[in-house]
Amino acid sequence: MKKTLKEIASLIDGELIGDESIEVKSVNGIREAQEGDITFLANPLYRPLLGSTKASCVITSKEIDSAPMPIIRTDNPSLAFSKVIPLFGDKQSQIPRGVHEAAIIGKDVAIGKDVAISACAVVEEGSTIADGATIYPHVYIGHKTQIGRNTKIYSNVSISENTSIGDNVIIHSGTVIGSDGFGFVKVDGVYQKIPQTGSVLIEDDVEIGSNVSIDRARFGKTVIGKGTKIDNLVQIAHNVKIGPNSIIVSQTGISGSSILGKDVILAGQVGVVGHVEIGDNVIVGARSGVSKSIPPNSLVLGSPPKPMMQEKRIMACIGKLPELFKTVKQLTKNLKPKT
Repeated sequence: MKKTLKEIASLIDGELIGDESIEVKSVNGIREAQEGDITFLANPLYRPLLGSTKASCVITSKEIDSAPMPIIRTDNPSLAFSKVIPLFGDKQSQIPRGVHEAAIIGKDVAIGKDVAISACAVVEEGSTIADGATIYPHVYIGHKTQIGRNTKIYSNVSISENTSIGDNVIIHSGTVIGSDGFGFVKVDGVYQKIPQTGSVLIEDDVEIGSNVSIDRARFGKTVIGKGTKIDNLVQIAHNVKIGPNSIIVSQTGISGSSILGKDVILAGQVGVVGHVEIGDNVIVGARSGVSKSIPPNSLVLGSPPKPMMQEKRIMACIGKLPELFKTVKQLTKNLKPKT
């Protein structure tokens, strides 16, 4: 399917600079784009690529005035481009609607309209699969679990019993939801397992990356708030509560019973100890170790976390330590009394 630049500019409410009759047939990244492709430029770091890309059109911010090819200026190029992608078809294959004959469906499972359940998926008794949900092959859904409307669960996801997953949730391959929390008590030198009898609640519009582990609560619920996005390889322990619209980046680990507010961002490889609170709108920089609670609206970095600019200055000073050591050594030598 081809679309003219005039049609695309109208769709995204953008300002077109260039020939409106040019047709594009596909979308692509700015480096990979060829003639006939439309791409986008959101990060100013990639602005030099405007001179080398072969794309027929680039969606840009309004800071860009001109380019060697037609451009469509918008307030948010990334968001605008996301609206263009569906025009040229979903590149992901769509599995057939209905329940595959090789799926295993338990007793008293309620299945809504326009549901797709693939081969070798297992849905245990008493569970609910709401309208429009898509379950890929080799997914396991434990008993009395609820899957919301239009939720998509990719292959090899394991969801334990009594889990509740909201509408429009996406869960990528290899993720485990509802595994036992890490609870043990040492008795006479031997670790005894503490039963984990709670559940997990994933609210609407959450996306969870691949190979994520979200533990069930010891009691009550582990909660992932509405609109939160979780990257690959994240560990979320029992009874953690994450507020709405938070971002948890790859290789982050959150220990048990910690509470995150809304709009929190934990960058890559952040570690959070148990039983702390991270307030609303907090941003924790990469590779930080959170050992105590953080008040709302903080921007922190380091282990333990400090205000980000302070920590950056400390890191800059550490980099100068070898030079400082030489200077101190020379000063000490000069100060020694001559014999």
